[in-house]
This record gives sequence, C-alpha cells and structure tokens, in this order.
Amino acid sequence: MSRHLTRVLSLVLPGILLLVSLAAAHCEIPCGIYDDQMRIEMLREHITTIEKSMNQVILLEKDANRKTNQLTRWVMNKEQHADELQEIVSQYFMTQRLKPDAKDYASKLQLLHEMLLAGMKSKQTTDLGQVKRLRELVDLFEKAYFVK
Repeated sequence: MSRHLTRVLSLVLPGILLLVSLAAAHCEIPCGIYDDQMRIEMLREHITTIEKSMNQVILLEKDANRKTNQLTRWVMNKEQHADELQEIVSQYFMTQRLKPDAKDYASKLQLLHEMLLAGMKSKQTTDLGQVKRLRELVDLFEKAYFVK
C-alpha cells in the first residue's frame, strides 16, 4: 500500500507544485480574473516597505557599531520590494490591463513608466524623495485608471 501511495504522490505532486507556483504570480493567460484595486494596494504596501527599509539603512549606516548583516538584509529587502512593485507595474498593468485603445492611454502609460523609474531609483539610493514620488504616482494612476 505504501509503495502505491508513494508512486501516486510521485506522479501527482509535481503537477500540484507546478500549479501552486503558477498561482503565485498573475499569469499571462487571459483568464479574466483580475483585482485591480488589490494590485493598487499591493503597490502601496511595497512602497511602505521600501520606505521602512530605507529608514533602517539610513539608521544602520549612522551606527558606529554598524551591523553589516542587518544593513545588507535591509538593502536586499528594499531591492526585493522595488522589484515586486516593478513586476506589478509592468507585468500586470502594462502588459495585461492597460489597452492601447483605452482612453488616456498615453498619460496612464507615462505614469506607469514613471513608477518603473522611481522604483529603479529607490533601489539605487536611500532617497526618501523616491518613496514620496512613488506614492504620488500611484495616487495619480489610481485616479486615472478608475475613471468611470
């Protein structure tokens, strides 16, 4: 019995793992399952995390007994959340949700592009002005995107 169970699991488990990994990121299959407002909130959460990471990096850099490990971890955290922000902007909004024939396409595309640039700059520095700019851009994009 256990040999049979092991064989079944060895055949089924890879498929389950593949499905779970595909479900983690929004795929490019036109499934019609979108939650645009949730993605906006995710952008805001990433921005808040980037801000906290920047503040921690700034604080740790001033510490005479610098904890290099913690500093590195906060820098990596900042990078990861900036990457995830850029992923939502490019893979979700730019490639799946923003249609070239949409009203105000160029202005929405410009806002998204500016978000990508501010995300990139937030990886390069600890300039909190980039966080402020990202928040402004998300607010502007949200207003433009959800115009009825």
